[in-house]
Amino acid sequence: MFESAELGHRTAREAFEAAVPGLRAELLDAQFDLLELRQFAVVVLINGVDKAGKGETVNLLNEWMDPRHIQTWAFDAPTAEESERPFMWRFWRALPPRGKIGVLFNNWYAQPLAERVEGASKRAQLDQRLDDIRRFEAMLAHEGVLLIKFWFHLSKAEQKKRLKALEKDARTRWRVTERDWRYFELYDRYREVAGHILRTTSTAEAPWLIVDGSDANYRALFVGRTLLSALRRRLDAASQHWMPRLSAAPLPPRVDALNVLDALARQEMKRKEYDQLLEPLQGRLALLSRSEAFRRRALVLVFEGMDAAGKGGAIRRVVGALDARQYRIVPIAAPTEEERAQPYLWRFWRHLPPRGKVLIFDRSWYGRVLVERVEGYCTEADWMRAYAEINDFEDELVAAGVVVIKFWLAIGKDEQLARFKAREAEPHKHFKITEEDWRNRDKWDDYSRAVCDMVDRTSTEYAPWTLVEADDKHYARIKVLRTICERLEAALG
Repeated sequence: MFESAELGHRTAREAFEAAVPGLRAELLDAQFDLLELRQFAVVVLINGVDKAGKGETVNLLNEWMDPRHIQTWAFDAPTAEESERPFMWRFWRALPPRGKIGVLFNNWYAQPLAERVEGASKRAQLDQRLDDIRRFEAMLAHEGVLLIKFWFHLSKAEQKKRLKALEKDARTRWRVTERDWRYFELYDRYREVAGHILRTTSTAEAPWLIVDGSDANYRALFVGRTLLSALRRRLDAASQHWMPRLSAAPLPPRVDALNVLDALARQEMKRKEYDQLLEPLQGRLALLSRSEAFRRRALVLVFEGMDAAGKGGAIRRVVGALDARQYRIVPIAAPTEEERAQPYLWRFWRHLPPRGKVLIFDRSWYGRVLVERVEGYCTEADWMRAYAEINDFEDELVAAGVVVIKFWLAIGKDEQLARFKAREAEPHKHFKITEEDWRNRDKWDDYSRAVCDMVDRTSTEYAPWTLVEADDKHYARIKVLRTICERLEAALG
């Protein structure tokens, strides 16, 4: 894997100085074309052997290009805030918007590599993490991100020579630490694990590029020319309306008129029974959310449903049991300009709560397979692959200790019509009914099919859907509260 990078490539100083002005001008042109076009973002991953010139090369890129449009991130051990959230949370926050370049040191590969080298994880655990990373990078590529992965390499002899030279010079001695020598002692193991990681995660969407770090001039030109070539190819494709994938295999045909919503039996609950059940369930939820065990977990609630299904009323009964300092409600509407410049899951990752907190989504990431699908805001390929991407997202949340509870509030078409008319008739509810609600009602069958596909494809053992019969608001609110309590009790043991 690393043989060609250990040959000791060299570029003479004269050749380097002759090449830099033209390369720098072309990089700047490409950078500003990227900024003007704003069709995709560029993510550059910087990994590799210590003292192979990673920092020096990135500093040169910032010097050659306009640093105002390059976001450079260096990740160390997770902070307390980062440790309370899923592994990928801090990397999602660092993703650049379209038109920008993000450079990420010690990115999502650093921790799995270090843990395996030091014996803190097994081969199967590493392979599981690499599989997650491959799927994540494929999702970025499908979202249009240009992902460029550099591995800076040195042979063992060259690394030892560089460490000794830095340590000998009083001006650079500070750059060599005990950690550097400890990792040098593990060099053979590090090389073996790194080779496995690179082979496993070098894909068509995001191949690894191995940089010989033994000569500063060579590695700088190699990285600069590689970045320029990748940028130019994508810019040329984007100018021709490039799309990562235009079609997808069709869903199975609908063979009958029955769907999961029609099959829900009508449920009723008298006001007296509702009043008897509401407060005890809220008290039960209050105690669970204040328990010692919950401090080590987080709760994410997802509320979806047809317009006027009663999501807001159900949410109000839930938060009535919680401390206002403990929860946050995130209503999801059309994405903002900032959100449209990122992969679509970005705006949900950014809100994830720390341990001991509750986050409530009033509509959610399922908009990709509902409204965006039905209204044609994304391609069939986009929403078809979103099922797997959503399952991966929720799997990662659950693996990090988050309890994910998803509700679909189902109402009949006649009941929706009655609620629409009631809202029109009551002055204090006028704001709840819009022209868009009536327009969406005309697409009832399309939305029903999309909901059935969504439930079939994203109701998993770790994050199942709870279908709530919501024609009767009292029944629906009690079922929501009871479900949350039961799921939390099971998760907290």
